[in-house]
This record gives sequence, C-alpha cells and structure tokens, in this order.
Amino acid sequence: MANFCIYLYFFITKHGLKPALPGVASTVPAAYYTVTPLCCPSRSSILTGLYPHNHEVRNNSLSGNCSSPLWQKGPESEALPVYLSKQKYQTFFAGKYLNQYGKKDAGDVSHIPPGWDQWHALVGNSQYYNYTLSVNGKEEKHTDSYEKDYLTDLIANRSLKFLDDRSPQHPFFLMLSPPAPHSPWTAAPQYQNDFGDVKAPRDGSFDKPGKDKHWLLRQPINPMPNSSLTFLDNAYRKRWQTLLSVDDMVEMLVKKLESIKELDNTYIFYTSDNGYHTGQFSLPIDKRQLYEFDIRIPLLVRGPGIKPNQTLQAPVLNIDLTPTILDISGVNLSSVNVDGQSFLGQMAPSLRNGSARPFFLVEYTGEGHPTTDPACPKLGPGLSQCFPDCVCEDAYNNTYACVRTLDSENNLQYCEFADSESFVEVYNLSSDPHQLENIVKKVDPALLQAMNQRLIKLQSCSMKRPMTSSWFTLERLSLARGLAIEGNRYVQRQQNPPTSTSAVP
Repeated sequence: MANFCIYLYFFITKHGLKPALPGVASTVPAAYYTVTPLCCPSRSSILTGLYPHNHEVRNNSLSGNCSSPLWQKGPESEALPVYLSKQKYQTFFAGKYLNQYGKKDAGDVSHIPPGWDQWHALVGNSQYYNYTLSVNGKEEKHTDSYEKDYLTDLIANRSLKFLDDRSPQHPFFLMLSPPAPHSPWTAAPQYQNDFGDVKAPRDGSFDKPGKDKHWLLRQPINPMPNSSLTFLDNAYRKRWQTLLSVDDMVEMLVKKLESIKELDNTYIFYTSDNGYHTGQFSLPIDKRQLYEFDIRIPLLVRGPGIKPNQTLQAPVLNIDLTPTILDISGVNLSSVNVDGQSFLGQMAPSLRNGSARPFFLVEYTGEGHPTTDPACPKLGPGLSQCFPDCVCEDAYNNTYACVRTLDSENNLQYCEFADSESFVEVYNLSSDPHQLENIVKKVDPALLQAMNQRLIKLQSCSMKRPMTSSWFTLERLSLARGLAIEGNRYVQRQQNPPTSTSAVP
C-alpha cells in the first residue's frame, strides 16, 4: 500500500517561489480552489471532503463550530484519518489543526481526534514561539528558544522521528501543518534578513477601487495611504521569510523518504487552506473574499503512477483531497459520505478513470463584532479585522455563496450576498481575469436566473448525516430559501439594487 505525506502550506526555495521540489517532478492542477477562504472551515473541508454547509464549520470561532463539541461528535468522527486507520495506516499529525483546538470549551488538550496514532497539535492559532502543544493528549509548553521551540523545525524533527520509529509492515500517513506563512510572521534567525528588497506585486487588481462590488469592498481608502503600503509590503516580505523554514522541512523529509527507500512508494501533496491578498482592491492583507486571489490556492502532487511535469486541465477542489487519498489507499468511495471527488484519474489515467466537474460552490459566512471597535469608532458595529488604517476585511454582511463555472467554454463566477442589498457579483474571467468589472447589469437576465438556480441546487445538497444546527436554519444564512421564494423578482432587482450603509445585513 502507498504512503502519504501532506504539507498544508506551499513552500519556497531560498531563491523565491519554486514550482516543484528539487529533483522531484510533480503534477499541478491548472486550477485548484478552496471551497471557503478561511482557515478553520477550509481545514474542516480538507479533513472531511465536505462543503461547509454540510460539515457546519462556518468560521474560526467556537460559536461558528470551529473544533466545537458538535464538530467532534459529528464530522470529525468520520474524517480522513478514521478511514486510514481502518486501513491499518500509521498516522501522524503535527502543527496547527483547527483554530479553537485545545481550548477548554473545545475538549482541552486531552482531546485527540479519532484516527491519529501520533498527535502533536498546536493549541489555538498559529505561533512560532511561546505556544502549547497537545502531545498525544498531554500538555507540552514551549518558550522562545530557536533550537528547542521554533515550531516549523519542531514539526520537521518529530516527523523524521516518526519515520524512524514506524513499523515497516504498515503504510504511513503524515499531515504536517506548520504555522508559516501565517501571522505573526516570525522567521527563523538565519532568514530574518532575506528578501530585503521584495515588495508585494503591483499588478492585476492591486489598489484598484471596488466601486461596483459588495458593501465591504466599497469602504477601503483608494488609493491606499503609504502606511498601508508599508504594512502590506512588510507582511509580504516576512511571509516569504517564514516559508524558508518550510522549504528546509520539505527538503529534509524528501531526503529521509529517499534514504529509507520509501520515496517511490509515497504520495506527497503540497497545498494550503486559503489564498491571501496583499493590496488587491485596496484591502491591505487578509483572506475571506470571493475573488481568485483568496479562493485559488497552490497544489503540487507527486507519487507512484503519476506522470511528472503535467498540468491537469480540470479544476480540483480542497474537498477532493480526502476522496483522492482514500481512493489511493483502497477505500471504496461509495461507502464514504463526501461532496468531493477523487482526482486520481486525472493525475494517473492508467490507474483510474476520472471525470471533471464543470462548476462548483464557494461559500463563506462573514464575521463581525456586535459593538464598535474602539480603535475605529467611526465605523460602527458589525465589522472585524479592521487593520491597518481602520480598513475592515470582514463583516457580518460579507456572507456569500458563489457558483464558479470553469470548463472549455466558460470561465464565470456568480455570487449572491446575504445582505440588505441582496447584492450580486458576476465576472467573466476569460476577458477579465482580475475581476475588475462586475457585469451583473450587462449580462442576459436569463443567465442570472440560470446561475441562481444552479446555486440553489448546490447549496441545497446535503449529506445523509443528521444535522442538529443546520446551515439553513440560521436566518442570516438562508440564501437558497429566500432566493427560491423571490424567483425572478430577485434577478430583476439587480438592475437597480438598494443602497446599504451598514455592515449588519
């Protein structure tokens, strides 16, 4: 049986971004997407193969179901490692799991998700020093010694030990989730001066006004002030610096697999949980938006039977990782409840027949604070992530669902917001790859109606598992129900949408 290594972040070499490992040919999809552009719901989709409305993790908070008791009793109990454990895989996890993992209301550090044999999970969100790990259910505190505590290196070293200690009679699965390139962007000492002259790219939608976009995108100052530019360039540079240690980790693991004669029997996946913007549409830094820069992410795969140096033509989603890995491991996918599909047939046609999807769903639930941010008193309630310069990256009314159509004939995106404007955004990415113009007022209303119905169908699709707090029972998120009732009136209203002045839908 084949082995697996998954790195949950893209890597760069000491000379910049690199499309493949040194000396190791790989396959890359022409388009790889997350179905939701935020850490916890995206990671939950990776682990389960489910859209967010089916695994019910809506954001990074405990109330949003991130590592909550409901998640633990439901989707987590049927996640990827559970199936692999039944296939006699030796499983290892190290690094960031889910943002609320290890908190007292989320089971504390004693909670070990089922299916993992070796568990070295970060409590809470990304840190490089001064953090706590759950090591097989026991608390392990770390301080600020580079040699002992730098988390990316610790993950690498413990994964090497796992490979040394494993039983050669059974296959293995490693999932490595370093903090890089997440904030606080603490690079290893030897890399803190690298990329001194690097700045965020100024092309595409960088510092373009979001005048025809949803409420949140119409708020940023345009053009951005120098303070925002300095902040985002510094963040961009520091992110690159932190990733140099990930590059080292990848190199060590590949060499280790080679030395134990397992490289040719191991599938290696390199990916991330969400995209990231640095200045696009005058938003300094973050994710959470519906645009390509936040939903399109990297993926590299190499392994037995996969033709090297190929680019897959059909789109692949992060919910496809679990069914693909289970397919490779020998699990009958008809017995697994997933929204994703295996893309093994695309990578290795000699091993499996495959089919491509012409369209897919992207969905996100906005987060906000019920009270005004004291640092930005003029903004009012309902907003969050308001930095630098009081530019807010999220709000309650940043709740949306999109149909992304991508095939040989169409390259479109259609998005609906759960806000007081019933706002819609439509893009033809063949002619407008940077999504500069919202063409909702220019396209045939029949197309809008067709996309609306396609969206309703995608969001209405649910798995056979019982749900105790359904996505659609929440009034603010009842997109499909409301749109189905309004029908054609909804589409017609896009020609003259009402004006909103609030972050609260």
